[in-house]
Amino acid sequence: MQDKHLYEYAVIRVVPRVEREEFINAGIITFCKRQRFVKVLYTVNEVKLKALCHDIDTHQLALNLASFERIARGAKDGGPIAQFDAAERFRWLTAIRSSVIQTSRPHPGFSIDMNEKTQQLFEDLVL
Repeated sequence: MQDKHLYEYAVIRVVPRVEREEFINAGIITFCKRQRFVKVLYTVNEVKLKALCHDIDTHQLALNLASFERIARGAKDGGPIAQFDAAERFRWLTAIRSSVIQTSRPHPGFSIDMNEKTQQLFEDLVL
């Protein structure tokens, strides 16, 4: 029997007009300290976003979300934050901010397979 590992996740939210506080769930960030695992899955749903803000720059949004994914992966082209350890990258990605891309508070859970859990959370909370 495989061990379940404690993990945390946060939902990535796109808030096209910060002053209105309306948002669309656009992605998921998962983190498991024991496995040194950080992963981001995201999508840019232009139809939903344009319904909240007709002039949102979805191209720039996609570039910014891709940066989140590179940081989570620890990619060499992800900038200095991508070089942090897994816990520091997750904490930076989930830090409270007043910008178009925000995250929910982190939530805990237990899982055996973090890739599978990330996909499940993405499908349940974003798609």
